[in-house]
Amino acid sequence: MVKKCLGVTGMSAFVRRHDHTLKFDFFLHSSSSEYDEYCCDFCIEREGTYFYRFEAYVPGGVIFCGRDAEGKLITGDWLPEWQLSVYKNAYSTPDFFKGGLVYHIFCDRFCKAGKIVMPRFGVYKEWSDEVGATDASGVYRANDFYCGNFAGIVSKLDYLASLGVTALYLSPVFKSNSNHRYDTADYSQVEEMLGGDRGLEHLISEADKKGMAVILDGVFNHTGSDSVYFNKNGRFPGLGAYQGPQSPYYDWYTFLDFPDVYNSWWGIGCVPTIARDAVGFQKMIEDKVLKRWTKKGVRGWRLDVVDELSDVFLDDIRTAIKSADEDTVVIGEVWEDASTKVSYGEERRYFQGDQLDGVMNYVFKEAILSYLLNGDGYAFCNKINDISENYPTFVLDCCLTLIGSHDTVRAINVLSGAVAPQDREERRRYRLTEDEYALGKKRLLAAAALQYFLPGVPSLYYGDEVGLQGFEDPFNRRPFPWNDIDDEILTHYRKLGAIRTKYRDAFCG
Repeated sequence: MVKKCLGVTGMSAFVRRHDHTLKFDFFLHSSSSEYDEYCCDFCIEREGTYFYRFEAYVPGGVIFCGRDAEGKLITGDWLPEWQLSVYKNAYSTPDFFKGGLVYHIFCDRFCKAGKIVMPRFGVYKEWSDEVGATDASGVYRANDFYCGNFAGIVSKLDYLASLGVTALYLSPVFKSNSNHRYDTADYSQVEEMLGGDRGLEHLISEADKKGMAVILDGVFNHTGSDSVYFNKNGRFPGLGAYQGPQSPYYDWYTFLDFPDVYNSWWGIGCVPTIARDAVGFQKMIEDKVLKRWTKKGVRGWRLDVVDELSDVFLDDIRTAIKSADEDTVVIGEVWEDASTKVSYGEERRYFQGDQLDGVMNYVFKEAILSYLLNGDGYAFCNKINDISENYPTFVLDCCLTLIGSHDTVRAINVLSGAVAPQDREERRRYRLTEDEYALGKKRLLAAAALQYFLPGVPSLYYGDEVGLQGFEDPFNRRPFPWNDIDDEILTHYRKLGAIRTKYRDAFCG
């Protein structure tokens, strides 16, 4: 719609992808005494991320039209463009996941019950012990175990149901010698400390009875150096890549100076990265992990550091999962706007139909926390609107809306305004002062409301709902304080969950 007083005689749209721009002319659709309505029909035949702007022609020349920071039309020179995300017609996402509520569990720290399997290596901790102690050399080894397990999760399913939870997102469950298990030792076995294969199958079955799906964390960019595949510590029978080219796994890794200099995630030697063209590894993951556990009832996969995975592998991951159960959700770990993400110099195509159903919405997290800290509603709305416009609606409905995770400082700490001590030992033992806790709690209640009512599926990090504190990893991974629950915060979260449960359809689309 354009005002007649402007004297517009015609309009065009300019649609750009990279350096190639297409021009589409408008036609006059209708006219009134005050306005002319111009329309344009065009078809884009290839999926991808496009950008567009308009030009309006008047007797005196051309009016250039672009978007302002809020997405509204403005005129001028060299203006920002609008974004247009184009995807395949057949692209869809699982309906069962939409409108739900995810509970994110760090398995070693949520709850333990039944038979307790002691750690093979490392240190057993009592539930009340502080986390994150370093060894004699001053290094934290992530080998302090509290022995949380699947039986513990099963014992708390009624508690989780009271929160309105519809899906459990578990930290990595496959065999590993660390408490976080992002350094997989053997993909063919579920960690026995958690309950093994049978324990996971039992959890899937019992959770399903409560209307809860189980989502596993897929760590497929790297393995542990202490693994059957790399075997740097020599703990496993057979030859790992560290033993030389005669190992069947040698080509999975990239050695720069054999044996001790090799590609690893962020240069951390205990997590050697898998070569992006390691077909043998990829085939194993697709057939022996994804298909196997999806067929056993896993309803979703969260893909760790998905930016590191090649497009070919990511395409095959989705194909493998969907071939086992088309209604399984695939979530990627992406910290930025995933619709315009570039990694390794390549424009990623997460939302074009062949890869992801959604991502962890860290952009919303930063928007929520920043707004409650500095009160800039303008910036908050712009971030929310950008993502809402850039993501297909059915993708946004499957994104995890979070305010905290195992990789971030606890939300209540952030919102309290507390300054983390420089000394690690002080951070490890730090507890918010009475005033800090009161402020953090007040803001946390508001953050939770925003988290639950913005687009997407809320992802509640275990313990946030009872006021669990902690600075950065590993201090954000304390055992769940079952004997020290803030009932006011818990009641608030239960009320929010009840609203989402009652009006679930309203949170879809």
